[in-house]
Amino acid sequence: QVHFVESGGGSVEAGGSLRLSCTPSGSTLLWYYIGWFRQAPGKEREGISCISGYGDNPDYISSVRGRFTISRDNEKNTVYLQMNDLKPDDTAVYYCAVVLYGSQCLMVPKWKGSWGRGTQVTVSS
Repeated sequence: QVHFVESGGGSVEAGGSLRLSCTPSGSTLLWYYIGWFRQAPGKEREGISCISGYGDNPDYISSVRGRFTISRDNEKNTVYLQMNDLKPDDTAVYYCAVVLYGSQCLMVPKWKGSWGRGTQVTVSS
């Protein structure tokens, strides 16, 4: 399994922006497909975006498409999530994980229980 360290969260007002980062702990990204997930209070964790090992063919859930951008820098061993036009509904703890893939990335963790501590994002109205 690969565990990640997420960072970059914070508290912003609606309409603000944040850039999250995740790096593997004691490992490298290699060519793993990576996904971002989030868990809001009282809700199940949901996949929100994923990207291929080469950094192409990103995918997003409809509620973040057009506002969030996933990217990766394999030389820096880091995956990013640029979040713009944040809304109160984006308030959650954000995590990243290695994900499964078929013809493109899937927002399904490859290994269960591989979650890091995540990074808290709080958006106020």
